[in-house]
Parts: sequence; C-alpha cells; structure tokens
Amino acid sequence: MPKIEVKQAGLERYSTLKPSVDELTEMLPAVKGEVDEVNRETGVLKLEFNDTNRPDLWSTAGAGRALRSYYTGWLPTYEFFSRPARSLPDDGRRVTVDPSLAEVRPYLAAFALRGPAMDAVTLDDLIQTQEKLCWNFGRKRKSIAMGVYRSQSIHYPVRYQAVDPKTTRFQPLGLEKTLSLSEILKEHPKGVEYGSIVAGLPMFPFLTDSGGEVLSFPPIINSAHLGAVQVGDQELFVEMTGTDLPSLTLAVSIVACDLADAGYTILPVTVEYPYDTPFGKTVTFPYYFQEEVKAELGFINKLLGINLVGEEAQNALAKMGVTSRYGNGMLTVIPPVYRNDFLHPVDVAEDVAVGRGLASFEPERPSDATIGRLTDAELFGRRVRDLMIGMGFQEMIFNYLGSRHDFIERMNISGDDVVQILNPMTENYEYVRNSIAPNLLEAEGVSGNALYPHHIFEVGKVVRLEPSHREGSVTTNSLGWLSAAPDEGFNQINSRVAALLYYLGKDYKVKESSDPRFIPGRAAEVWIERKAQPEFAGVFGEVHPAVLENWNAGIPCTLGELNLDVLAR
Repeated sequence: MPKIEVKQAGLERYSTLKPSVDELTEMLPAVKGEVDEVNRETGVLKLEFNDTNRPDLWSTAGAGRALRSYYTGWLPTYEFFSRPARSLPDDGRRVTVDPSLAEVRPYLAAFALRGPAMDAVTLDDLIQTQEKLCWNFGRKRKSIAMGVYRSQSIHYPVRYQAVDPKTTRFQPLGLEKTLSLSEILKEHPKGVEYGSIVAGLPMFPFLTDSGGEVLSFPPIINSAHLGAVQVGDQELFVEMTGTDLPSLTLAVSIVACDLADAGYTILPVTVEYPYDTPFGKTVTFPYYFQEEVKAELGFINKLLGINLVGEEAQNALAKMGVTSRYGNGMLTVIPPVYRNDFLHPVDVAEDVAVGRGLASFEPERPSDATIGRLTDAELFGRRVRDLMIGMGFQEMIFNYLGSRHDFIERMNISGDDVVQILNPMTENYEYVRNSIAPNLLEAEGVSGNALYPHHIFEVGKVVRLEPSHREGSVTTNSLGWLSAAPDEGFNQINSRVAALLYYLGKDYKVKESSDPRFIPGRAAEVWIERKAQPEFAGVFGEVHPAVLENWNAGIPCTLGELNLDVLAR
C-alpha cells in the first residue's frame, strides 16, 4: 500500500486542523489511512493509505485536502481547468508533438505555475509526489513519468520529439559531461534503472524548447540546466509523458491542485497533437474529463442497510469532497477534478458510507442461517494433494499475479491467452497467471543450494483469456508440479502421471506436444477418455534448456500441469 512522509506542520497547514498525533490516528481512517511511524524530533509522520485507486491522497497537500473536507465541510473548487466545451487561454504556452511519437511514447500533458519562492518543504513534497505517482500509479514510469523545470528560461513552443538515440546529446542532471541518449542508458544511474522502458525503440522521446534548449529525455532524466529545480524558484513548468492519456491527465490534475493549495497560480498549457487522442488533437491542460455518475438512493440504502434521505446522502458525499445533485430518487455525482475512481454506483455508495462515518453503522447479527460445506472442487483438490504428497512432493503456495517478464517472456510463449490487469499498482503484478509453471520454476531457480532431488507442486487457480466465454476469460483449478534432479527425464514424469491418474481412476491417452516450454519430442499432452470424444487435460515433459536458463535453474527439470476441473468430471 502507498506510504508517504509528511511534516506534521505541513499537514496542519493544508488541513487547517491542528490534531495531535493521537488525534490524527483517530482521524485518518476517514481517508482510508493510518499513521505508520512517528518521528517526534523532526515532526515527520509516515502515513500509509489503504486505497490504491486514490492517488490524490499520496501527498501532504492531498491528505490535508481530504481531512479538511471531511472535518470542516470544505468543498474545494479549482478554476484553472479546461473542459471539452471550454478551453482556457494559454497565453502562448504551447507544446507541439512529433507525429512519430505515436508509436514511441504518444502522450504529453503539462501546465505552468508561478507564485511564492519555493521552500525546501514544498519542493521535497513535490519530489515525493512525483516519485509516488510515477512509481505506483505510473507503473515505474512506464505509463507516467513526470518532469519539473525552471520555466522562466523556457521559450515556447516546447517541442516533444522522437530523435535518434545515438546522435542526440545533452548534459543530464547529475553529470558534468554530455552523453548521447544511448550512452545515458548505460552510464547514468537513472538510465540504468529505467532504460528498459525505451531500450527497444528505434527512436527515443526528447523535449526541447523552441530555442533548442533541452528540457529532458523522458522518461529517464532531466537536463542539468532547465531541469535543475532549486529552492527559491518561483516559476515552474510541469510535464508528464506516458502511454495512457486519461491516467496522465489525472496525474497532472492532482499535482496542479496540490500546488494551487500551496499558494501557486496554475497557468494552462496547450498540447497540439498530430494524431487523434481520447480528448482530441488540441488539449489545454489541466483538463477536466471525468463524467458524472448516477446512483439510485434506494440502491445505496439497500446496499448499506440504512435509510438516508437525499440531503443526508449529499452531506455525506460533501465530506468526501464530492459535489452532487439529487432529484427523483437519483443521486448524480460530479467527481472532483483530482479523482477518477467513480466507476459504478457501488463507488458512490462507498463514499456515502465513509462520509456518513463507518462507526455510525451498528453491527447486526445475520438473519439467515446457513450451513457451510466444502465444494466438490475443493474435495477433489484435497484428494489430489494427498496423492502428490504420497508420491514425495512438497506443497507450495504462490501468488496468482506476476509480471509479463515472468509469465510470458521467461516461458518462451506468445502470451495470447494471458489476462492483463488494466490499472495495476506495479508491473510486478500486471498479469494473472495462466499457468502454475512460472511459479514452480521461480522456486527452483532460487533453490540451487538445496539437496537434490527437488519435488514441488501446487493445487491452485489459473486464468486464461477466452473470447467466446461470456466473461471473456475462464478460471480453472489446476495441478502443477516440478521435479529437479541430475537424472530427471521424461520416463520419470511419465510414470508419475500414470500413477496419479491410476489412483484417480482416469483412463487417458497421451499425444506428442509442441508446447514451446518443453524440449521437442520430450513432452506429451494428456487426453482423458470420454464416451463422446477425448478431452484435453494437460501437458507434461522435460523443460526446455532455454526456459531453464531464463530462470537460472542449473539442473534438468520435468514439469507437468493438469486441469483438475476436467479430471473431476
């Protein structure tokens, strides 16, 4: 869950409240947060937030804004947002986008600001907001990367280009010499850390002003001149580049609101695209794109088990900083400019519940008597577990989520049937596994010092894309197992499959498999005999050396996976 560091004095300034640490501990659940750590000498608090779809809370200003709304009834309003039917004047602050960026890093959003001299606390909080948004919400800069610059030296229009990485050179922040973009990926610490985002691209994204002064090489590093923001700066230019314009626009809105709350004047910037975007070819940022969400009050009351009237529901939403209208039994929510988490009427009900106060709900004893029992699938799975343990295997429990690198690239598969999560916290949890095999190989890859042979298994769920299914995917119960030993081969795993299916009472046949995870000619498909026609149940064989190398497994391994839902029928 996201964690931030805040100065207690700063939180008091933004919230207009002066709670003690103990009082703050009692208050934070209203914004789904809690105090994780307190340094009473420095006045620094570490706060943890339990809601990953509220990136607007991940800053001192954002947390303070939420607390102020909840405990004082303040409804924040911001007048610097353009809308689909109304663009604010940009006074010449424009960014032009190169057409070739459509296949590189297509989107950019930006704004400028002026105001009081930037102090160390505000600058530190801005840097922390940048890190949290780009790391958690922006998937480690893959979908969102942010740059901040000294705007008094920028000559508009700013140019967002795609350039040759070998011939384009500049002095990056933190170094005393100029490097090409390709060299930055190898020699600069940020290039080494984030270079994989652009390394495979023929052209790299690049930001300059109209006079040729370099702003940055996004999403890697700012320039040493315009990108070196310091304490005392009064005019800044903030840009974000990425692959998803709505997420990018929301992130820009959050930072703009934070800086407005800090006392700065937000100045619109227009971005001109040569290609279509979700918001058109010319967009002036900050830009309000959220749509109203409707929810029946009767639905909310039924869901929460209460009986609120319209005004009470509106007051509860107002405490969450949310404006709403009510009429004819329908609540219409107008999402704040810094939130985009109202996807369904249930989200409205949740904000009503939190705004009303979770402590105000009295616990009730369930009125329906039910008798629990294990499902047939669970009983069958337990039977399979007992058989695997009886054959000398050790049971494992793995995560169902992982990265593209682990679930697809390391397995030498196309990944066409792997489910991708639309808005993951990090790329490490971006995909739902379609096989237990990656988890088993990961465990083997870190077990090289353990005494051989290794025999491990898991009974768990896997998910595969299935366009013909009404939900677009199919979840199945699966058995996956792996054996590793110097003499491990096809004969050994074949005998284990025979033993397992014998004790399960299943007649089966095998066919040669072309699965790329296995050595050709050393893998087989399992087909269960049926009266109508055989049914595919799984695959087993000797793991391909390339796959073993990908997982740093230095000894021969066999691997198998069976669909338990098929076996249970």
